[in-house]
Amino acid sequence: MPIALKRAYEPPAAADGYRVLVDRLWPRGLRRDAAQLDDWLKEAAPSEGLRRWFHAHPAQWGEFRRRYLTELKSQREALRRLARHARRDRVTLVYAASDRQHNNAVVLRQYLALLKVEDTAG
Repeated sequence: MPIALKRAYEPPAAADGYRVLVDRLWPRGLRRDAAQLDDWLKEAAPSEGLRRWFHAHPAQWGEFRRRYLTELKSQREALRRLARHARRDRVTLVYAASDRQHNNAVVLRQYLALLKVEDTAG
């Protein structure tokens, strides 16, 4: 099944499936009950240092992506479980960033897709 992305401020939908917040910080102004999350994977989020660096250097998307992928490798086993879940059911990665094309969830979805392929190949 494909892994979807959705901003935390968009209304949840039944079609979202398993909703996972992938930010280290809780989205501002969002009530927990309104978020309707199944999980919050703080360990899947960029480190505090990387998050702050990218906030200060948003034009350096490629460098952020490279650094974040390096961080994700240290969380491989925890993320492998999420990738396996995505093979069975719809998973939606929920994030707070306003930029829909340049955020950690975009990179994480690509990484999870690679883990899904590894699991089916091995």
